[in-house]
Amino acid sequence: MTAIATTTPTAGDRAASALLRMENIDKRFPGVHALKQVNFDLFGGEVHVLLGENGAGKSTLMKILAGSLERDSGRIVVRGEDVKTLTPDRSQALGIGMVYQEFSLVPALSVAENIFLGHLPRTPAGTIDWPRAHREARASLDSLGVRIDTRAQVRNLSVAEQQLTEIARILAKQPQILLLDEPTSALSDAERDHLFEIIGRLKARGVGIIYISHRLQEVFRIADRVTVMRDGQVINTLAIKDADMNGLIGMMVGRRLEQQYPKSDVNIGAPVLRVENLSAPHVLHDLSFEVRRGEILGIFGLMGAGQTELAEALFGLRAYTHGTITVDGKQVHIRRPVDAIRHGIGFLVRDRRSSLVPLQPIPPNITLPDVSQAPAYRFLNLRGEVKTAADFVRDLSIRPPILSRPVMYLSGGNQQKVCLARWLFSGAKILIVDEPTRGIDVGAKAEVFHLLDELAKRGVAIIMISSEMPEILAMADRTLVMRAGHFAAEYQRGEATQELLLTSASLH
Repeated sequence: MTAIATTTPTAGDRAASALLRMENIDKRFPGVHALKQVNFDLFGGEVHVLLGENGAGKSTLMKILAGSLERDSGRIVVRGEDVKTLTPDRSQALGIGMVYQEFSLVPALSVAENIFLGHLPRTPAGTIDWPRAHREARASLDSLGVRIDTRAQVRNLSVAEQQLTEIARILAKQPQILLLDEPTSALSDAERDHLFEIIGRLKARGVGIIYISHRLQEVFRIADRVTVMRDGQVINTLAIKDADMNGLIGMMVGRRLEQQYPKSDVNIGAPVLRVENLSAPHVLHDLSFEVRRGEILGIFGLMGAGQTELAEALFGLRAYTHGTITVDGKQVHIRRPVDAIRHGIGFLVRDRRSSLVPLQPIPPNITLPDVSQAPAYRFLNLRGEVKTAADFVRDLSIRPPILSRPVMYLSGGNQQKVCLARWLFSGAKILIVDEPTRGIDVGAKAEVFHLLDELAKRGVAIIMISSEMPEILAMADRTLVMRAGHFAAEYQRGEATQELLLTSASLH
């Protein structure tokens, strides 16, 4: 793995290449002081990494710069121009482009239409020049080293393909200030490497890049400088040569993180889930395995190996053509999610937005599985729902603890806690978690793993799908490796290494 070359400009160089200064930026939401007198700057040809736990204020700061949020006070200077008001159009005109953590694509439109949304190329007659649109969209995607059909609807793309389309959409506008919010959260290692190569080329052209990531190993690979935020404030800004992993974590969480992977020794019980010869057209091929009470079964594979499709089949989101599923010794037929929930199966999906009701507050999002099992004529116990939600908000440290706040305004880590609370409330005895730490910070990751560990100690059987090998190696009692819809290898705890996992996942 080759690191992106970093350079530290001299004071004169930095003054000459200054692209952005944000001074004393303040922002409040109802009940939350999101940004407190934040100062941040960016220079041409540098990658300035912005770190912090979910809810620290990173994305809020970037949304203000992108024009999608108004600042309450403070000053923004772009290439020497004091910018009084920023709207999305004004931000774009200033050469600012942002790749959001939560995609801003239009699912019903094609890839090409999304890449040129609002500025599709025109013919001299004023009609849309579709051949040119698809040609230039193809060139933008080729620059990322990916093959995606420009005529495909975005709704039919995988999460990784949507991520790459979002990046291509912004790069097509040739921004001078590029804001990247968790751009690699859904990418494979190869796709990530290629993105870093592109970042290196953009740096060489003098583009300034603000990069938000929870993958700390990426920081030391691409950063020139790093700024750490906590509770809406800047804690420190330093050159990457002066930073170290433990110091950054300490600044982010405000404490020493003693145990990132809290895995207890658990007495693993009898099988609770048994799957035999499960197959789905083109994606799953005669899969057989079992999961025991209190066991965390890790499933690892490269992008497209079939892990998510397996989870979807077990939860009734994907039809399977043959095979049997047995829960507690009884064969069950799962055709819809309500069937899976009725048999005690919960599913924490990798794209939490697709499972949350974003405009609803915390209580109904937590009690959703119970509502799905209730008869249509049953009255909702709203008072009991609020009491239940309040208990989970307290026990899981969901922040801010405002029950009436729509979940769309919660940080990624706190949204993930709401999703976990849902399955804690449902009493699921089998829990499938697909990339449970995608897009959440190091502190929230430790809390999620602690919750999974607690569930295992209570006897819940957990299937943990993750592309993060350290997570699998640290948390799984047993690991199955998938390749092309098959199980390629099985390792007991302590047997596998990262090299073995990669070798098993990639050999043909």
